[in-house]
Amino acid sequence: MAVHTDHIEIETEGEVQIFDITEDVERIVGNSGIKEGIALIFVPGSTGAITTIEYEPGLLKDLPEALERLFPRDIVYEHHKRWHDGNGHSHVRASFLKPDLCVPVDSGTLTLGTWQQIVFVELDNKPRRRRIVVKVVGE
Repeated sequence: MAVHTDHIEIETEGEVQIFDITEDVERIVGNSGIKEGIALIFVPGSTGAITTIEYEPGLLKDLPEALERLFPRDIVYEHHKRWHDGNGHSHVRASFLKPDLCVPVDSGTLTLGTWQQIVFVELDNKPRRRRIVVKVVGE
């Protein structure tokens, strides 16, 4: 079994920025030489998330609006009361979206639906420098 690890670097502005990282992950899978296996995409930290979406203008507007309805910025969060950093909503949102995604690799390519892209979602309330880990495992 082979293992290949690489990274994707992203500079963010904060507060629900969505980045399509599909091409970056595809490039890493291609460079890995692995034909059959899995690609794990993971963001270290507790205020970022990895998920899939149809990366189109409507959903790029709908996802942040849905997150605001589900986890509003302007309610009281115990995290904010303790740390005074104003990002309690960021942590809760990230917990629900999750920091990782696992995608099958078949014949050296990601197994994604026609309209399915891999995205990183910045949820923190301030700019961040993110280093996303991509680990490809297989043969």
